[in-house]
Amino acid sequence: MSIEAKLAELGIALPAAAAPVASYQPLVVSGQTAYVSGQLPFVDGQLVTGKLGDGVGLEQGQQAARASGLMILAQLKAAGLLERVERVVKLGGFVASVPAFTDQPKVVNGCSDLMAEVFGEAGKHARSAVGVPVLPLDAAVEVDAIIALKA
Repeated sequence: MSIEAKLAELGIALPAAAAPVASYQPLVVSGQTAYVSGQLPFVDGQLVTGKLGDGVGLEQGQQAARASGLMILAQLKAAGLLERVERVVKLGGFVASVPAFTDQPKVVNGCSDLMAEVFGEAGKHARSAVGVPVLPLDAAVEVDAIIALKA
């Protein structure tokens, strides 16, 4: 089954790929590897902002991480690479949070679970989930990805 068909089966509509907010490329391919720059979470066209543990709850953070994952998929689609994904190798999750908040891994699960839903075993990956004091545009979450591509 194609990834587009799998997304349709899951009822997932990808957003339009976001333009970069600074001087970088949203996606770079080197050999058979795609490097997707950190993607911010847009839900219904609105950026999810704030800090986990201070106004942003765990469930909202998980939804934000999922939205960042949808944007990763949108970047792959915009580059014509969605159907070439061989494996999600690694995700880097950054969670804007207060010092006492320690559930960053649970937050980033929102993105990790999406990758497993869409790609099955090939969506299971290595990962980091890091708490940070602030992210660009006051985003609550940012996720980047390393993706192995089929030849």
